[in-house]
Amino acid sequence: MTEKRLELVRGLGAWASGAIVVGTMIGTGIFLKPAEMAQEGRSVSIVFAAWIVGAMLSIFGAFSFAELGSMIPEAGAEYAYLRRGFGPVYGFLFGWMHSIVGRPSSLASIAAGMMRFLSFLVPAVAAPLFTVHIAIPGWTGWIKPYDFIFTWAQPLAVVWLLIMTGVNYLGVRLGGAVQVFLTAIKITSVAIVIAVAFFAPARVQEGGLAPFWPAAGTTAAATFSAFLAALAAALWAYDGWEDLNLVGSEVENPEKNFPRALVGGVGLVAVVYLVFSAACLKVLPFETVAASPHIASDVVTHIKGSTAANWITLAMVISALGSMNSSVLSGARVGYAMARDKIFFKIVDGIHPQFRTPGPSLIFQGILASLMALTGTFEELTNLFIFAAWIFYGFAVVALFRMRKTEPYLPRPYRCWGYPWVPGIFVAGALALTFNVWLERPGRSTIGLLLILAGLPFYRRWSRATSAARDASSS
Repeated sequence: MTEKRLELVRGLGAWASGAIVVGTMIGTGIFLKPAEMAQEGRSVSIVFAAWIVGAMLSIFGAFSFAELGSMIPEAGAEYAYLRRGFGPVYGFLFGWMHSIVGRPSSLASIAAGMMRFLSFLVPAVAAPLFTVHIAIPGWTGWIKPYDFIFTWAQPLAVVWLLIMTGVNYLGVRLGGAVQVFLTAIKITSVAIVIAVAFFAPARVQEGGLAPFWPAAGTTAAATFSAFLAALAAALWAYDGWEDLNLVGSEVENPEKNFPRALVGGVGLVAVVYLVFSAACLKVLPFETVAASPHIASDVVTHIKGSTAANWITLAMVISALGSMNSSVLSGARVGYAMARDKIFFKIVDGIHPQFRTPGPSLIFQGILASLMALTGTFEELTNLFIFAAWIFYGFAVVALFRMRKTEPYLPRPYRCWGYPWVPGIFVAGALALTFNVWLERPGRSTIGLLLILAGLPFYRRWSRATSAARDASSS
């Protein structure tokens, strides 16, 4: 008689599901990426175009993932969709990327962003402890030399990563409740910045819409490249809309909660981001926004002074914690699902008998994220994540097209609005984005791609072992 395997519990209701979507999206990106978008776009029109197109792509992705999630409400999201749509090896490659590169780099970047907020309150956090110049002879065209600066921010980021891993180790309902609370705080903090900016006295409103258009003489190719670079930054701020699908087996009433939480959550965040950006430009000049490492804090400082800015920065730290919490909660489910299917490291398999959470996978994810937090900066980590993740976002939606043909009678409680145009536009956007990221950062992107392909020898070994065990049990 075999022992019954423990399963994850459906403990995420409608509010917790929506909080995961909104809470993951509104994290560090909205407070840190406007400066990078202004640097890359170099004009107000390109920045707002990037926000709008990023919102459209995210909403189109949410429509597509809502069908996939309600149709296949399993742990692992793209892992389950690609596995069913194209075969086990495709699901494995996503799961390998997500568990080894994607989610650890995402968590590390959130922690790095949180430390940047904290450095506004405690400047000593960003004080250099030591610097190492890194240059690879013969590869400077692909990987530019840079100075690695180690500060107190890196070890403090690790501490918070481990704390949030512990919170989610203790139960999905606890993680969901914490997420609802932290999401309420972060929405309030964004609303305060917007209100302060729009109702500021006219004497402190130094912003404007200049430069609205790209500089005279800028070629169409350069303008489009600048737009795609700004779009990549915007999509980091929007990222997180797909995280609910990762905990598909833990969502209550998935046929209703998936589309409501995904589409409603992305729509709400898109409006908030556009209004937030307009608020910043109402108060500060475009060049100041581009140069600001703490845009929200600088807006509040400009209007209300440093004391008010300190309070809003503290709320931003809590906002980053909320994003970190939901990312920790959802991310570990992929490694667990793969280990359950015996195509990942055995140490990652298992459900805690008391807390009913994927404890080993959470610990594995926390360790990798901590290592990345010690070695990378916010911008480097987000760019690595965007390139790796959007390859598979697009591929998962291609699986939606395939399953519409190969499994037309599979129950679909929710069908993607605007099919086939909406998912088709999303796939085209994902391809354009990843190709441009590779052109802009060929060295780091190639390393990310090689890390994904490095999983193939492991897959071959694990799949052979699984087949041999299956043959032995049937003989």
